[in-house]
Formats: sequence, structure tokens, C-alpha cells
Amino acid sequence: MTPAARVNAVIEILERIKDSHVPMDRVIGDYMRHRRYVGSKDRKDIVERCYNIMRAYARISWWIAEVDAHPNSRRIILTWLVLGEGQSVDDIVQLFNGGQFSADELTEAEKSYMEYLNRHKEADGMAHSKMPEHVQVECPEEYAQRLSTFYGDDFAPEMLAMLEPATLDLRVNTRLKSVEQVVEYLAKDDVETDPCEYSPWGLRARSKAFLSKTKAFNKGWVEIQDEGSQLIAYLCDAKPGNQVLDYCAGGGGKSLGLATLMQNKGRLVVSDIDERRLAKAKPRFRKAFVLDNIEIRPMSDERHRKWFRRQKGTFDVVLIDVPCSGTGTWRRNPDLRWFSYGPSLEEVKQVQAEILDKVAKSVKPGGRLVYATCSILAEENEDQINSFLARHDDYELLPLAKAWPEGKPPCDGDYMRLTPRNHKTDGFFSAVLVRKASAVSEGSEDEEAA
Repeated sequence: MTPAARVNAVIEILERIKDSHVPMDRVIGDYMRHRRYVGSKDRKDIVERCYNIMRAYARISWWIAEVDAHPNSRRIILTWLVLGEGQSVDDIVQLFNGGQFSADELTEAEKSYMEYLNRHKEADGMAHSKMPEHVQVECPEEYAQRLSTFYGDDFAPEMLAMLEPATLDLRVNTRLKSVEQVVEYLAKDDVETDPCEYSPWGLRARSKAFLSKTKAFNKGWVEIQDEGSQLIAYLCDAKPGNQVLDYCAGGGGKSLGLATLMQNKGRLVVSDIDERRLAKAKPRFRKAFVLDNIEIRPMSDERHRKWFRRQKGTFDVVLIDVPCSGTGTWRRNPDLRWFSYGPSLEEVKQVQAEILDKVAKSVKPGGRLVYATCSILAEENEDQINSFLARHDDYELLPLAKAWPEGKPPCDGDYMRLTPRNHKTDGFFSAVLVRKASAVSEGSEDEEAA
């Protein structure tokens, strides 16, 4: 592809993102799937440019608004090319040449807009001293006040850390190979890694890597998983022989971590309301050689819902990685800052509370209920836990230092709250709740019939 064709591809993808109401990674995947002729270098250039634009979306929109222009895809990429990449107006004109695979030629208004950008830009290029702080750090205005209040002086540093691309973290299946063995095998396939700071199973790739070409990945010895996600499973402290429920399992990533802790001894029940996601998890379980020790129960099926209502005081550990705003994944999914693909925050918070209440009676007295989100918003995290404890006097919060299985935990305080700035992970929250030993484990007939 020519440079002009790559720019035109970005414009087309931006248009699809605006109109499709599905996440950017899926839009890009669908776009590339129907264009097999796009080479790997061209694909890399197009994808990186799309993600860079999304990481600068608030600042780009601010510049466009300064000249009272319509924020269409052409204006967006022109702003990025001038301020983000520092290209000259003459070079950009050549990228919009009206050729067969190129974008239409620039209008005089668009050329004037680029001249305006060059006249008014400051040393930082994309940023400007007149920008509000939340624009400079790419924080959506709807979240700016609550996050600024929560983080205080750390607001800007925390938000800026979320503009860095996510690392490539791997979780080693230590039932099959040791961490040290996997490091050696990956190195033979030209993938250099370092141990993660907190996860005993974690490796961090030093650069981008094609894992599908490695023996370690194809043999099921390693899976792609952010270190923070690994730590949520680790925090559950599931033991061999335990009864464990991963209630919102999704694609099964944390289930695999739980299976490692349990050493395939005991009972691990994996459930989710989305049967299709569980179906996708099944090959992962088979590849990791844990499928025989896992029960898969989609809660979209009435039979499994009835089964769950009978599970009073059954489980030693229940993990609920609840649906959330996804604000903790902004560095990995920068489009989530600006485009909504699901329920509102208020609707999600209601679902979180309902799930907490629903699973509460399934935990044994003395057992753990582990609540987790990939959100940085207190109302989905600390506030939800406080509200739950106010409704359920048979539970108490287990401080992180006591809940942590071994060694020094990654955070101080009662909760595990991870951020890119402090832990080099996505933004995660987790709390460990313990059902008091005096709790009544059997519900009434009315409760079971409810």
C-alpha cells in the first residue's frame, strides 16, 4: 500500500467506528478480514495510527472546536498528521491526491485549517496551554470531576499513565512447565521476557511478539493475560480440594488461574450469563489440560439457574469479576473513553449490586467472596463494597495484607487497587469479603423458591 492508501484506510476505519457502535478492535479486525491484500507492515501502520488518534481524541476534538469546524474523520486525521506526527502541509497534500486508493483532494478550507494549526501550535504539538486539564490528560468530562476528587494531586499523572500502550503480559501454566522453562522456550523463539513484579506466574514481553508462532503458546504453556487480571485469580487463594465458583467467567482467563491454584483437585464451576463466551473458553481449558476438572454452567439456561439456587453455603471461594464501565482498560481500549458500547454506568452499578446479593448465600461460612472490576471509579468499587456490607451483616471485609496468599501485596490498605502508573497493569479493583463463621448456611424454602 502507498502512504496515501494507508491514510485513506484510517479515514474509512474512523468512519466505521463512529457509525458501528462496536469496539474499535472489532471494527479494525472486520476491516482487515475483508482486505487480505493488506500486508503486515501496512496493517501495523494503520492500526497504530488508529490507536494513536484515539489516545489523542480529546485534544484533537479541542483543536477542531477552536475553529468551529465539524469533527469529521478527515479533520481528525489532518489534526493528527500536523500535530501528532509533525508532517508538513505540502507532504499531507500529497497524501490526499484523489487517486484510486487515496482520499479525495483537500479543500481550501482544509488547507487553511492545517495552516491554522501550524500557526497556533505550541512546543508540545498536540497539547495547548488553553486546554482544560481533563482535555490535556484525555479524561472524558463526565468522569473528570469524580476522578479528580478521588486521585487529588495524582489525577494528571494517573490519567497520563493510561495514555501509554499496554504491555504484553503472559501467564505461565505452571502445571505443565515452570516459569523458568517457559522463559527459555520463548527465548528460543525470539521472544524475550522478564518476570512480572507481583504475579508468581507472570512474564512480561520486552517488545511486541507473535506468540502464535511460539511452541510455548501452541502447547498451552502460556496464555496472554494482563498481570492485574492474574493477580485477581491469585488473590482468591483457592486451595487443592476446594469448591470454587467463577460466577462471571467470560472467556475463562481467571478460571485458568484458579485451576492452577487448585492443581486440578477439587471442583471448579465456571459460569456466565453469555453462553457464547463460555463456549469460546472451552478450547482454552482443553488446551491447558484442565477441562476434565471444570464444570461449565451457562446461567442463560434455566436448569443451571435452578441448580445455582440450591447452592447454599457450598463454595469455599466465589469469584465475581462483574460487568463494569471498563474505565480501567483505557490504555488498552482508548476508544472506550469516547464511545459507549453497552449499558449506562447507572445500569451497570445496579447489575453489580444484584450479582453481589445473588451469590452471597452460595459461600460457605468462613469462605471468600472475591469482588473484582476493571474499573477505576469508586462508585463501582469501594462504594459497592460498603453498600454490600451494609446489606449483609453476615460478611466482613478481609484487609488485603491478610487476604494476600504469600509475600508483600502490591497495594496498601484494605483493597487491591491497581493502576498503570503504580503497577504497570490495567486499572483493576478487587476486595475480599469473608462470610462470618456464624452465618447460617441454609436458606429457607421461600428463598430457594424465589
